[in-house]
Amino acid sequence: MANRHRGEINAILDGSEWTLCLTLGALAELEDAFAASDMGALLKRFSTSPLSARDAAKIIAAGLKGGGNNLSLEEVAQMQVEGGAAGFAHIVSQLLAATFGESKPEQSTANP
Repeated sequence: MANRHRGEINAILDGSEWTLCLTLGALAELEDAFAASDMGALLKRFSTSPLSARDAAKIIAAGLKGGGNNLSLEEVAQMQVEGGAAGFAHIVSQLLAATFGESKPEQSTANP
């Protein structure tokens, strides 16, 4: 069972349930993969730029590795999920939310 307090999620990939977690080591690998200078730059990249299928595979592979499952990027790229591309996008979204927190709209401090 995933522990959201530790940034874990569960996902069904290829019909099996997996635990994914972007540990510090997994985040460091993603910094390298996305040429990000730090976690803030990585979060900005994920928040402001569209993610390709290859990007999603990198994020899911890092999450699987952080969850204790050492699968290659090629193995992850061959996996299937219910919902196809939208299913993969949902997994990535849930994993990033568990790692970086839910995004909340900024509240205005201006007087009406």
